[in-house]
Amino acid sequence: MRDFVFIGVLFALILHSCSEKEQVEGAVARVNDRYLMEEDLQSVMPKNQSPQDSVLFRNNYIKTWATRELLYDKALINVRSEDDDIDNLVEDYRRELLIDRYKRAVLQQDLDTVVTEENLDEYYENNKNVYRLNEDLLQLKLIHFASDLNERKEIEKLFRSNDPEDSEVLEERELEFFALSLNDSMWVSKTLAESRLPLLKEEKSLKKDQFIKKEDSLGVYLVAIKDVLHRNDVAPKSYVIPTIRQMILHNRKLELMNEIEKTLVMDAINNKQFEQYENED
Repeated sequence: MRDFVFIGVLFALILHSCSEKEQVEGAVARVNDRYLMEEDLQSVMPKNQSPQDSVLFRNNYIKTWATRELLYDKALINVRSEDDDIDNLVEDYRRELLIDRYKRAVLQQDLDTVVTEENLDEYYENNKNVYRLNEDLLQLKLIHFASDLNERKEIEKLFRSNDPEDSEVLEERELEFFALSLNDSMWVSKTLAESRLPLLKEEKSLKKDQFIKKEDSLGVYLVAIKDVLHRNDVAPKSYVIPTIRQMILHNRKLELMNEIEKTLVMDAINNKQFEQYENED
């Protein structure tokens, strides 16, 4: 209710002021000598609104605009003593924005973003002790099929085999299974594996080369644990590659900016654009 009263008062003031001051064409509101133009209002209006929502958004936006302008006018009158500080802060912020934009432009133009396998290997070997696991990781494969599926023993035999040809046979029959995942070279978190395979929670401990077989009303589950890494073990390279790539690029950015800043200062000294005076004390 207060909002509608405010809007009513606001429009009454605007209409009253228009009788005293000629309305600027295209303006939807005025606060002192500043105008909110229809085109500016239209540029922020959400699309595909109902007529009622459009009116509500329009009135709220005008109220917000007028409130900020009026607060700004009050601030100009009452915060004069701090003007210099505000101007300095604004100028400092403007400088930082310009410098940041320049740095980003330089980085975009000159930064080497190609990270090779050799780069990844070198960084990992030099920093592997930094990458310690904060949770257990598993390498596993799984298959889930109906209890009445034909050739269950043959399927289990193929699943337990390490022969790539046997894996290909299972993949060719994938449509017969509820689920099939044979990529046991990828590391996954134990938490994620348990969320997708609740039967893993029933195991007291998971070990390397462990085979698990469970059957319930939903079918038969076969899980083969290839390897296990525990909390505080060194993380495998494949698991931390995204982080390593980010760190390599981050370090290159720092090195490039340091080099640019050094060159900038040296050029300024050589061109007599920068001088440092001795302290007379």
